[in-house]
Amino acid sequence: MCAAPSPEHPESGDPSDSGADLLKHLLGSLLDDFRVWFDRGGTLLDCCPDAVMSEAERQELRAALETASRELAAASALRNATLSPVALSLETLAPWHQLVMRLWGLSARLRALQVPLPELQWPEPPAFPG
Repeated sequence: MCAAPSPEHPESGDPSDSGADLLKHLLGSLLDDFRVWFDRGGTLLDCCPDAVMSEAERQELRAALETASRELAAASALRNATLSPVALSLETLAPWHQLVMRLWGLSARLRALQVPLPELQWPEPPAFPG
């Protein structure tokens, strides 16, 4: 497989360019997934009765979602502001992943109680590079 020439070395076809494109694509997709689930979390909390989660628990989870959403927006802005490939540390991603797992648990409890929920709307995935 041949890589396209890089702007710095037009004749080289540097394979790291395709790696950088892949990293950018994967990170963008991951950040989009977090964004979808953080937005969905607000919807779940809006539909959540006291029988599933107390008001205090809902407020705590909503505050965690707001914090994570701000962190996600900052990470996305930094990613979009740089020309170089960017990665996020596990220390950044782990709390977001734990929050999404809490949301999955809440969603499962709401579904088990047959609480009506709006359909989850997934954004159109970006085209794969290459």
